[in-house]
Amino acid sequence: MAAMGPDERLILVHGSGDSGAVWAPLLAFLSGVDALAFDLPGHGARIAEPGPERMSVRDYAEDVYQTLMARGVDGGVVMGHSLGGAVALRLAVDHPGFARRIVLIGSGARLRVAPQFLEEARAAGTEGVLAVTELSFAPGHEERARAYNAARPPTAPGMLYRDLAACDEFDMMGELERITQPTLLIVGEFDRMTPVKYAEFLRQRLPQSELVVIPGAGHYAQIERPEAVAGALRAWLAVGPAPA
Repeated sequence: MAAMGPDERLILVHGSGDSGAVWAPLLAFLSGVDALAFDLPGHGARIAEPGPERMSVRDYAEDVYQTLMARGVDGGVVMGHSLGGAVALRLAVDHPGFARRIVLIGSGARLRVAPQFLEEARAAGTEGVLAVTELSFAPGHEERARAYNAARPPTAPGMLYRDLAACDEFDMMGELERITQPTLLIVGEFDRMTPVKYAEFLRQRLPQSELVVIPGAGHYAQIERPEAVAGALRAWLAVGPAPA
């Protein structure tokens, strides 16, 4: 893998119900890497600009592309978690010059959501986040899941449901042959939301892909094992180990 160019930037896109803050534990191990944690509409710093009631993965991808291009950021390595991974895949096809390389953490070519999660998110709003979060961490990490959920920055009303609905409708199974960018696939060993088989499926169909399974982690590998995720990312980007 070629080293990350001096003019390249790592663009991080969060998952459902999250914000750019989800990357903080990982960024602590990525000093020296030019990284930008992006907030989707209605999330994080953009809580006051939620956008339409419904948005698809393609809508989110277009928001990333248009917003960053307007800021003078013409792309780089797009790294996404879960929903953010779907956004990265969409950008790789729709704007290949922007998503020049992609990294997926706990994602897949299709992201069906259990009906009960969709209903909880629709009916309970932010209260429905906890059930999803507890299943998203590896077994034995329940306290970490609750702590993360308690510290999670708020989103605009209805964002979790909108995010999960976008995931549920997402399907790029028939478009994977159009993705030729170098791709790093990262998945937690105990990911119950997007199991290892999702990443293995992508590994078999993306010609320039590498797969790293993070031991002891669930769906939030970048929080549960940030040092391991950073190590895999640094090796793939050829930027060397984290400074001591």
